[in-house]
This record gives sequence, C-alpha cells and structure tokens, in this order.
Amino acid sequence: MSSILFSIENDIAILTLNRPERLNSFNREMALSLQRLLDECAASPAVRAVYITGAGKGFSAGQDLSEITDPEGPGMVSILHEHYNPIVTRIRALPKPVIAAVNGVAAGAGANIALCCDVILAASSSVFIQAFSRIGLIPDSGGTFLLPRLIGWQKASALMMLGDKLSAAEAERWGLLYKVYPDEIFGVETMKIAKTLAGMPTKSLAYTKRALNASFTNSFEQQLQEEDRLQYAASHTDDFREGVAAFLEKRAPVFKGE
Repeated sequence: MSSILFSIENDIAILTLNRPERLNSFNREMALSLQRLLDECAASPAVRAVYITGAGKGFSAGQDLSEITDPEGPGMVSILHEHYNPIVTRIRALPKPVIAAVNGVAAGAGANIALCCDVILAASSSVFIQAFSRIGLIPDSGGTFLLPRLIGWQKASALMMLGDKLSAAEAERWGLLYKVYPDEIFGVETMKIAKTLAGMPTKSLAYTKRALNASFTNSFEQQLQEEDRLQYAASHTDDFREGVAAFLEKRAPVFKGE
C-alpha cells in the first residue's frame, strides 16, 4: 500500500498521507515520496493547486520514532537534511498554492509541515502539538522560523517548551490557521477552498507567494523593489488581461493559469 495516495481532480492535486495505523507518521519512504510528488505537482500544467491531508484520524504525528531508534535507520542528520528540510523547502518554492487540510492531530514535523503551507484549514477536532520537547528535541522542519511569525514570540516559545496541545479553535483565534470547520463538513468545505484557488490566476498566486517568501528577509525598501518586479511580471500574463477584460465587460473571469 502506498504511503501517499495521489490523484488530480479539477486541477487539484490531492496528496493524502497514508499511514493511518501510525497516525501518518513519516518514515523515509513516505518523506521521499512526498518530495517526488511535490516536484510532479510543480512541473505539471494539469495541477493548479495542491491539497495535502491525512488518512484516518490524523494529519501527521510527525516522525516515526521507530525509524530514529533503528540502528540501521537513516539517523537524525539524514532525516533532517534528506527528509524534512527538502519537503518544507519544496512547499514554499512550489509555484502554486498549497493547502494543508488538517483533519486530526498534527504533531512535531507534521505540525510544522502544515505551518509552511499557504492556506491552513482544520477540522474542529484537530490539535496542533509542538511535541519535540517531550522527547528532548528541538522543533524542526522550519517550526522555529514560522511559528513565531504566525502567533508571536511568547506564544510560540511557550508551545515549543511546554509541548501543550493547541486546539483548532485556539489556533484559529491565535492566527495560526485560516479557518476551522466542523468535522462533518470539513472535507466538502476545504475542497471548496481548493477549487477556488485552482480557478484563480495561478501565476499571480505564485508571484504573491514569492513576494511573501522574500518578505522574511527583505527590508521595506527591498520589498517594494520585489513588488515592482513581480507586479511587472504579473501584468504581462494572459490571466491579467482576462481579469481586466472581464471587469470591463461585467462578467466572471475565466482564468487559465497562464
């Protein structure tokens, strides 16, 4: 059985982490498969949005600890350098919107992979846990970079050190995610968001993502220059011309991601 289920529907690539018996915890095969599929999504013109979720009751419990403790396993350095760092780097670089549809527990690296996605949606029963301190580790997978920027230094520091569970409702109030849906309508409502994103001007969204990435390190003046460059590129797309024409003609635009 594949550790990740993959399909493309209505221009949306659906990636389902598929180790439900282990709460979709990552092993090497699953991590490398996710990297490969993200590369396919980046390259495929058939994909205009990426939707990542988990099978069963969890999004992802993070690293499969049996792999860490296995003397024949890849080891911690390889797990970071070859598994998680490439995953989060790919998600941030992917020139299409990536949705994290968090359907249950998101812990450790599983939580931080969700945090690096462009739009984070959660089922009401979901919880987020920076579980690293519970086993004597530090947050990885970009967590120490992203979480303080999402919810502030103090809350991020406390969550990381205490390893507390953060409910989906609290996460929404704190600004960690975009929206929470009741479990019974979670799949339908999150797919509506994915369909909306897949129908939008894809290059414009990619440029927006590049601008946001650049804002992590740019000064205000540098960011204005980055906006100038990206706006110039966006204004030369077919979707920009379609958007303006649709506005002037008082009709709904039909974007093609070009």
